[in-house]
Amino acid sequence: MSLFETARKIYPRRVKGTFRSLKWLSMIVLLGIYYAAPWLRWDRGPHVPDQAILVDLVGQRGYFFGIEIWPQEVYLLVGVLILAAIGLFFATALLGRVWCGYACPQTVWTDLFVWVERFVQGDRNARRKLDESAWTLEKLWKKTLTHLIWLLIGAVTGGAWVFYFNDAPTLFSDLWHLDVSWSVLGWIIALTLSTYFMAGFARENVCTYMCPYARFQSAMFDKDTLIITYEAERGEPRGKHKKGESWDGKGHCIDCDSCVIVCPMGIDIRDGLQMQCISCGLCIDACNSVMDKIELPRGLIRYDTESNQRQRRDGYRTLDIAHRQSGKTVVPPQKMRWVRPRTVAYALILSTVGSLMLTAIVLRPMTELTVNHARAPQFVRLSDGSVRNNYQIKILNKSHDDRAYRISTQGLSQARLEVLAAGDETVETLHVPANSVASFRVRVDTPEATAHGRSDIRFLLSDTRNPAQNSGNTPESARHDSYFIR
Repeated sequence: MSLFETARKIYPRRVKGTFRSLKWLSMIVLLGIYYAAPWLRWDRGPHVPDQAILVDLVGQRGYFFGIEIWPQEVYLLVGVLILAAIGLFFATALLGRVWCGYACPQTVWTDLFVWVERFVQGDRNARRKLDESAWTLEKLWKKTLTHLIWLLIGAVTGGAWVFYFNDAPTLFSDLWHLDVSWSVLGWIIALTLSTYFMAGFARENVCTYMCPYARFQSAMFDKDTLIITYEAERGEPRGKHKKGESWDGKGHCIDCDSCVIVCPMGIDIRDGLQMQCISCGLCIDACNSVMDKIELPRGLIRYDTESNQRQRRDGYRTLDIAHRQSGKTVVPPQKMRWVRPRTVAYALILSTVGSLMLTAIVLRPMTELTVNHARAPQFVRLSDGSVRNNYQIKILNKSHDDRAYRISTQGLSQARLEVLAAGDETVETLHVPANSVASFRVRVDTPEATAHGRSDIRFLLSDTRNPAQNSGNTPESARHDSYFIR
């Protein structure tokens, strides 16, 4: 006896309608952005890449049009992840699993693969018949062509992803001339095969068994969340219906199973909301087309909320007699309640995090200073009685121009600074190349003092092009608090 049932293959039928058109539009736009984005250019000046969107692993920086993220600014990436998560929760609280139905990469690429399968092999019945038939020349070439196109789409997908981490034109030229590193080629092969497997074979099983979102989505739903619903009060009792027959004692559902046949997840929405439902709306298009044919109002299956469904159930009880007599009277939809404590909370979090990130980007410093006090020895008492401390300083120049900086101190009277470096580096001119970090050794001497112990000292860094910038509070200046031991 088998303890597990083998997952049956789903053959979704082609459907036309508003939501199917919306899914086509979403797929075209999203795939267009994904494939075209690495080719966009953005002039940042010399010494830096001109690719608009680039994750430069070698240079340890990320570029997004005019925004440049350094490793020291990882908090910006944290902010992006928070915005993405809260944005998903916000959309789910309002519109249910709209992400799953229209924008999830698994959904988008699966739609594309199913379209290829339908284009080569035919619609639902033709594909099923082909799978169940013996191997013939027709089956061989149709299956071969389908899988070759799938692999081609997977290769283009994997290649496009790698373009986000390399200069796209350069890498494309290397690929064309078969002159790429094994690491790049390995990523392309891995992403090609993963796309081929996920969209070609796993499909709905990814959403059902692998994706955690389906498991905790109900925690973000409330009675006013927009979900796909079936009006049982209007549709039941379901049964076959012939043109000209009375609707007396019958529901509007004629049990044609169109909503099941077009569902990419293979579920029956008439059984109620289910974990597998991705809210794509294809069952709505199928049902509406059937309602049009039998001249009944649309909306037997619709996007609605639990609260509206409850109000309509009460309305059907009052219209029960008229409903039985005409068979066409329906309760109109109720208004949506968009502003709720849950949605307000999500909106406040999004606006707060977004404002903090915008502020951080606008006020981000172009220069950073790090000072480390030498530990061996912590201080040196010179022959004239003065005390010397050594420091290792690092200056990060985030600008795209070479710069010269001036270093000074506050907090110690009569302190003398000296830079120990090759060349003509002095405390008045510390040269730092564009987009780089420079390290210098600095020693600070103070006259002999009667007090001993630890004193506070502040290092100030300013750009020599603007002597007024000496506070360390401007984007082109910096400061760092340390200590002096004597």
